[in-house]
Amino acid sequence: MQFFSTSGVTRRGFMAGTAAATVVFASGASAQAPSGPFKLDALGYANNALEPHIDARTMEIHHGRHHAAYVTNLNNAVKDHSNVAAMPLQDILAKLGEMPEAVRTALRNNGGGHANHTMFWQIMAPGGGAPQGDIAAAITRDLGGLEKLQGDFNAAGLRVFGSGWVFVTAARDGKLALETKPNQDTPLMEGKRVLIGNDVWEHAYYLTYQNRRADYLKAWWSVVNWAKVGERYAAARNGTLTI
Repeated sequence: MQFFSTSGVTRRGFMAGTAAATVVFASGASAQAPSGPFKLDALGYANNALEPHIDARTMEIHHGRHHAAYVTNLNNAVKDHSNVAAMPLQDILAKLGEMPEAVRTALRNNGGGHANHTMFWQIMAPGGGAPQGDIAAAITRDLGGLEKLQGDFNAAGLRVFGSGWVFVTAARDGKLALETKPNQDTPLMEGKRVLIGNDVWEHAYYLTYQNRRADYLKAWWSVVNWAKVGERYAAARNGTLTI
């Protein structure tokens, strides 16, 4: 388990946590297409496209190993449960209490990890941009404007103890809200829809920022793909947003 501390985190501890999280890649394999109903989508940009804010090596490890491991483990969890394997991921996560007890924890951790990371790659792009139109208006109405959202979001991310995520959710009526989750939990588990989210596990930022999570949170806004966020907001309002 990886812990955030303002007093510093050792590289040895970080690397141990990274190794534990990617145990299925002990043979040295990198991104592959895991066998099963759930797939690891390719990034929509090069590994180095988000530099200097997120470095290429972090992107390579984060997507090609960490995310791929969640997908592999998720497929392994459902391989003997055809009824679960046939369900959309958002439905699995919203109905965790109804899932087979033997695989419920695996579905929570790896299904959440797959959903969170799939969203994460989609809402980033080189150049970033700025919110426009309906999403800009909603940010002003519900979250006090972009500057206040960024400040509150970053503060919430700093308060996450250990590993987790900070999210903005979007309700069907368009209302936005800010929340955090530990580990790979997601608001999808409560039937909500995620507009944006930032990964504050150390593997998301340690190679460049070490224990400076605040610097990472601040830099991350430079790569938020606001055009995509606007699309997700419209989908949330019309009921078509999945993960």
